[in-house]
Amino acid sequence: MKELVEYIARSLVDNPDAVEVKEIEGARSIILELRVAPEDMGKVIGKQGKIAKSIRTLTKAAGAKQGKRVVVEILK
Repeated sequence: MKELVEYIARSLVDNPDAVEVKEIEGARSIILELRVAPEDMGKVIGKQGKIAKSIRTLTKAAGAKQGKRVVVEILK
């Protein structure tokens, strides 16, 4: 799951070395904290949050296969 979010984020930003994904796994859920460079924040969120919503949709689908609830948080 972490690798999926990291791959997508690195593909979108200008500074892929600044992309960090932290995975916090619980019994029934996974929280993914995504950090990017401040100037790349808009590229990861997208207009009206469409790209962020797409990332969340993909991770939820992958998490459903594992029987886990996935939450993606985009942090500064």
